Amino acid sequence: MGPFLEIGWSPSLKFGGSLNGNRSLKYDCGLSNRQIAHSCQIARSTVTDYLWRAEQAGIGWVEAKPMQDRELKERLFPEIPTPCSQSRPLPDFTYIHDELKRHRKLNLTLDLLWREYKEQHPDGYQYSRFCELFHRWRSKLDYCMRQDHPGGEKLFVDYADGLCLLDPKTAERIPTQLFVAVWGASNYTYAEATLTQALPDWIGSHVRAFDYFGCVPKALVPDCLKSGVSRACLYEPDLNPTYADLAEHYGTAVLPARPRRPRDKAKVENGVLIAKRWILAVLRHRTFYSLTELNQAIRELLERLNTRPLRKLKKSRRELFEAFDRPQARSVPEKPYEYAEWYKPTVNIDYHIEVDRHYYSVPFRLLRETVHVRLTAHTMEALHKGERVAAHVRSYVPYGHTTLKEHMPLAHQRYLEWSPSRMIQWAAKTGPCTALLVERIIAARAHPEQGYRSCLGVLRLEKHYPQERIEAAARRALRYNACSLRSLRAILTSGLDRLETDEDTQTSPAMTHENIRGGQYYH
Repeated sequence: MGPFLEIGWSPSLKFGGSLNGNRSLKYDCGLSNRQIAHSCQIARSTVTDYLWRAEQAGIGWVEAKPMQDRELKERLFPEIPTPCSQSRPLPDFTYIHDELKRHRKLNLTLDLLWREYKEQHPDGYQYSRFCELFHRWRSKLDYCMRQDHPGGEKLFVDYADGLCLLDPKTAERIPTQLFVAVWGASNYTYAEATLTQALPDWIGSHVRAFDYFGCVPKALVPDCLKSGVSRACLYEPDLNPTYADLAEHYGTAVLPARPRRPRDKAKVENGVLIAKRWILAVLRHRTFYSLTELNQAIRELLERLNTRPLRKLKKSRRELFEAFDRPQARSVPEKPYEYAEWYKPTVNIDYHIEVDRHYYSVPFRLLRETVHVRLTAHTMEALHKGERVAAHVRSYVPYGHTTLKEHMPLAHQRYLEWSPSRMIQWAAKTGPCTALLVERIIAARAHPEQGYRSCLGVLRLEKHYPQERIEAAARRALRYNACSLRSLRAILTSGLDRLETDEDTQTSPAMTHENIRGGQYYH
């Protein structure tokens, strides 16, 4: 009974419900169609259809009884010849795909493209079949091409493990990282090797990628690595300040992929696989001793990758890039981005900030304020509330000071003009002993500036004592080698300066006493 069931022909109509039975339910038993349907457990409409097909084929019970199942199937269910679809011209699906992508902003539809197709081929497919064939063709494209990315909109960037370099001196293997950037619309690819994924390499790879493309996308889509995103977040990620500075320089935006959402950057994920397959796999047997040598080999294979025609679209990545991405992308600025790092130091009480182990001055009014610092290889810029407040030439002297005079208070500006000779000249106006005392105070310090405060204290004693007393006190201090501000002030306070007379400056006669032996005793 199997063949009859496959073609929908009930054996009950021929054999009366069983192959062993030789009676016909219809002709021998005279049952109605309803009764036959109930007996054979099929629909009544099926019984009616079988009887109608037998009548149309001119087959009665006498003719059908000796027929085999196959012959009976061919008589009841003849094959209807279908018109050959190959006679109709197929639409140019590649052209349709390109037109929809190129004129996305014009809201170009398949209906309009079908009307243009029918104008050229009046005997072509109707609209429903036209759409069905196009969607079937499009579903066979590579997955990365099925994503709908407008031209010039996004550039996807990511890292992958690269090849190893061989140190010629130590034979040590040095791992590298492969930077990959892929355009959304065309899959146009850039790749290069770097030693690390650190911020300098990350920024430098972007600059070289923009130079290779000759244009800049409207948005960058990186992964959530620390060089690009300081704090990953599903909704509001914090960008690395240097990466944000790069985006601002090139007039683009940064749209980080969501954490643990690889489909957000499926373009570059596929681009990484292709780069590994067409670049790293080809170079796997070669030995490289420098990063420059490795990148030269990568660049040669990269050109081959971008100029190779895609299997489905019959166009290369470069052709698609020139058609879709480049016309819609932004132009590259004349001046390339200069790498800069950002810091947030607090202004110390000496109105200096520490940046990379060096001290730079800022206006003294910003004491204890937090400023933003942009540090490049040549300059240091300090910004406060978005306004630049200081700029210096970068210094690489560890723990040195770079100070601008206009950043100082007026009192400190005058202090900057002081010098040891000027201090001594000021003291000489009081007297020679005072000048000599000041000179000895400065000479006793490791650095002259360390004695300036003491010297100022000596000079300011004129506010409280006459110059004559100060000069006498300085003379006494020099005699007893008490060269300090504290000793000079003690002499003036106790009045010992008044004991300084001309007789005191001369040698007093020796006293005569029986207990005093005299100098001759020791000869």
